[in-house]
Amino acid sequence: MDRRWKVFLVAAAGALVAFLDVTIVSVAFPDIEEDFSAASRSSLSWVLSGYNIVFAALLVPAGRIADVVGRRRVFFLGLAGFTFASLLCAAAPSVETLIAARILQAVAAAAIIPTSLAFVLDEFPVSERATAAGLWGAAAAVSAAIGPTLGGLLVGLGSWRLVFLINLPIGLLALAYGVRLLEEARGRERLLPDALGVVLLVGAAGLLTLAIVKGNDWGWADARVLGALAGAAVLTPLLVARSRRHPSPVVEPALLRERSIAMGNAGTLLFAAAGFGIILNNVLFLTEVWDYSGIETGLALTPAPLAMAAAAGPAGRASDRFGQRAVALPGTLLFALGTLWLATQSGTQPDFLGVWLPGVLLTGAGAGMAYPSLGSAALAVLPAESFGVGSAINATFRQIGAALGVALVVAVVGVPSGSRAPSPRLHWGAFAPTSESRRREPSRRCDDAAARARDAPPRRPRRAGARADAANARRRAARRLRRTVAPCAPRGRRGADRADRRRRGRAPRRRARAPRP
Repeated sequence: MDRRWKVFLVAAAGALVAFLDVTIVSVAFPDIEEDFSAASRSSLSWVLSGYNIVFAALLVPAGRIADVVGRRRVFFLGLAGFTFASLLCAAAPSVETLIAARILQAVAAAAIIPTSLAFVLDEFPVSERATAAGLWGAAAAVSAAIGPTLGGLLVGLGSWRLVFLINLPIGLLALAYGVRLLEEARGRERLLPDALGVVLLVGAAGLLTLAIVKGNDWGWADARVLGALAGAAVLTPLLVARSRRHPSPVVEPALLRERSIAMGNAGTLLFAAAGFGIILNNVLFLTEVWDYSGIETGLALTPAPLAMAAAAGPAGRASDRFGQRAVALPGTLLFALGTLWLATQSGTQPDFLGVWLPGVLLTGAGAGMAYPSLGSAALAVLPAESFGVGSAINATFRQIGAALGVALVVAVVGVPSGSRAPSPRLHWGAFAPTSESRRREPSRRCDDAAARARDAPPRRPRRAGARADAANARRRAARRLRRTVAPCAPRGRRGADRADRRRRGRAPRRRARAPRP
């Protein structure tokens, strides 16, 4: 095997463990909650939130520091630290220890991601850089996509601690091969980045991610969420002003002014929001609506990352030949077609081969085309001395988009309680259930409306008199009950045809009565 592909495998292994832990732990959260039953749910939520917030906040500073002190050194420190932190997570005796180990994992992951991609970009020539960056981006997306699958299998086979122990063999193998294979590389800049700029960047990214991640738990109108958003809005312009004046800024303003980099990062943010949102939505749909077990859910989610991996290689080569736009646009359309198929065809009855498999294959193939193209568009024109910070900026946009997509799905669908979501109002199939699913079981919405109509207190009557009041109240309650239950009750063929003609304006109307003299 060519040396550059060996370097790619080592770098992709580092990205695999870092992005895998973004999604794999969410599947094990119910078992963690059961194991630490004495801890409150709000404190346990920091096992997930702490990793995402710290990871997103430290990516760009870590990439900037790696460009100065050396990418090989930072990569090995991050990989060794992540492996050690994973062992601490697996052996955590308390919630506090688990949260602290997860934060250490996030710090190490922030050092791994920008340096691993910088190694890949440095090994490949400019003519093949889009292919290499696309394959690395696809590997990162596949690792995040297989997180629920692998997590469900590991939790079903043993304990939640296995989701952390799986990182140990991958990290140790990457360290063993990387020590002999990777060479030190750094940019031409020898000054460390502006310390105040690092503080402003960490504060802005951390507060924005905090508001997105905790918005559903605390409430979007809560003072803590609004304060975090306001703090991010204040720190961002201060960071921009500081970066323009300082001789060694943490983020070079010229990088963000490049149109290809700006559009690639914006596209990465939006597509990450859609991709991570659909991962969570699919997990909740399979477990709540179709009543799949953890192992069945993991197996049902597997075709999407397989299709993504199969499409990533040809998509990267096509980007090198025809440009990123020619591949990213069909990929996003294919992804949208897959989501539309799932939204319109899924019902309450499981149908894996006829409904689920075509939808996830379309979304997986679309993601495999779009992710590499958008990522390579943000990285293809980077100068060699900015590989680390440029990769970190793209990873930060990806992570913030992922947090935004998950927050939107939780806000619309509901928050998982235990292993199930209590209010899956807008899962696949709830948008437009098929007529067959309507016939098989009554609508939950109609049942709730009928119960509310029966239990609703009577309105204040307009006529006087106790007996008249009671009679009017009974008549109004009966009318409300008929209005809510009648649309849900099965009709005969003649009644259904008459209702359809009335909606279209062709039903025979009653003859108007002549006015009385």
